[in-house]
Amino acid sequence: MRFTKMQGTGNDYIYINCFRESVTDPRQLAVTLCRPHFGVGADGVILIGPSTVADCKMKMYNADGSEGLMCGNGIRCVGKYVYETGIVPKRHLTVETMSGVKELELETVLDTVVSVKVNMGHPVRKKSVNIQEQGYSLEVHPVSLGNPHGVIWVSDPETFPVDRLGAKLEHAPLFPDGFNVEFASIQNRREIRMRVWERGSQETLSCGSGACAVFAVAFGLGLVDAAVTVHLPGGDLEVSTLDGGETVFLKGPAQMVFEGDFFI
Repeated sequence: MRFTKMQGTGNDYIYINCFRESVTDPRQLAVTLCRPHFGVGADGVILIGPSTVADCKMKMYNADGSEGLMCGNGIRCVGKYVYETGIVPKRHLTVETMSGVKELELETVLDTVVSVKVNMGHPVRKKSVNIQEQGYSLEVHPVSLGNPHGVIWVSDPETFPVDRLGAKLEHAPLFPDGFNVEFASIQNRREIRMRVWERGSQETLSCGSGACAVFAVAFGLGLVDAAVTVHLPGGDLEVSTLDGGETVFLKGPAQMVFEGDFFI
């Protein structure tokens, strides 16, 4: 099976071109490919195929085989892939996801995609809840961007025990289906710093939808301006709104790492 490894600010996925390849068991394939020593190693697998309602379709599976609804970093790489391979030779395109059709705008230099801007849609915020975990009293701000997130403000994400608490909070009783947990701090009105524990993939270097969730909470509380830079361990993402928070846009780089053949 031919595959392409791609990453967006360190959030890496294995892409399968389902215009050519056939995948019968995507959940097991994700588990097999994502193992770092016995497979390729990645945060998940994304299948790119035809769509009846958009220019193409993506299906995303986490490293544990569970299916994700949406991935902000992953969809940016989809845009780069379909443009540079000629599948969708357009700088403005649409991608069908499990959370609806998303619009992408590609920035190119000499026909190479250097960054992608995604219309992430309308973030849905819910009332915050308090969770007691391992001696911490945590206020969780639930946000949905097609997939579930919980934003927690901390003084310093870099020193906060994300791995220990993220594993516990991912399946907290208040969120029986699990959720992505963002640990964030506001640097100033135009900068946010965060780390993320992703549902089904543990801590990752970046999460595009998570960055949008953090922005949505911060903007809704009046703590940041309408455009911010979100600093993550894997790099920086730009998140903004043009209509008072009703629609959130995500912009950042997308890069191909390598291509290869995996023997099933």
